[in-house]
Amino acid sequence: MTIHVLYFGLLKDFFDADRDTVELSEPATVADLLALLHDRGTDDLPIWKHIAVAVNREYAQLHSPLHDGDEVALLPPVSGGADAH
Repeated sequence: MTIHVLYFGLLKDFFDADRDTVELSEPATVADLLALLHDRGTDDLPIWKHIAVAVNREYAQLHSPLHDGDEVALLPPVSGGADAH
């Protein structure tokens, strides 16, 4: 099945792209997709433990199933903001 992946934040920089297309065997879950991407050489990024995932614009869990044509957004944690004065 074909999954459309959207990268944000640090992942966008690391993969040098804002999107990708990934092929997975059925059945597959969010955890399967993350494991595949993690194995592409990003194991030194500690954000994998804290990443938020949205499938078709709705937050998803690791056990959430994926289907052909799904859009998966990977959202690393963000920091910063306005200074408190």
